[in-house]
Order: sequence, then structure tokens, then C-alpha cells
Amino acid sequence: MAPQLKRVRSDWQGAVLVCGKCSKKLDGGFGKKGRTPLAKLLRKILGLKKGRKATLGVVETRCLGICPRDGVALVDGRRPGEWLVVPREADIVELAARLERAPVVMDDPR
Repeated sequence: MAPQLKRVRSDWQGAVLVCGKCSKKLDGGFGKKGRTPLAKLLRKILGLKKGRKATLGVVETRCLGICPRDGVALVDGRRPGEWLVVPREADIVELAARLERAPVVMDDPR
């Protein structure tokens, strides 16, 4: 008999995937001094709690395969058909506002 899957509760209403390889190539690349990784800066601007207690998960992943010049690839899990390339000089406050406005897709209540 196969082991049962265990469910773990989370307050996430969505997940944002940020390419870790792109971030590494930029040596952070964001923030006042240009040294803060995009994922970390987004968490700070959005005022997210830690881990599963956050309303939105911002996760740094492995390579997403886009590999833009001077930018970071980002996927909002609530809009999987629309990937973004965030240039080094992008307004991250505007990006954060855009992520906050994204529609929430409720998952199966079972």
C-alpha cells in the first residue's frame, strides 16, 4: 500500500517564481545600491511574512530558461501564461503593486 499524502496548510494565495540564475548573474542588481536580489526585495516591499504564513510566496528557483540580458525572469503562478522579464532598472515598487493586484485563483476546497 502506498503511503498517504500529507496536506500542509499555507496562507499563500499565489506563488511568484524568480529565476535564481538571472539574479546571480546580476549580483543582486536591485535596490538602492543595486546589490539586493529581486526575490528578497519583493518580499520586503510587499511586507510578506515568513514561509507559509505569507499571503504570497516569492520563491527563487533554478534557471527558468529565458536568460535575458540585464534582467531577471519572473513567473506569477496566478498568471502562468504571462512570464515577465524584469530589467535591472525596473521600478520594483510598481512591479510589487502589479503582483498585489493580480487576481486570486481559489483552489479546490476539498
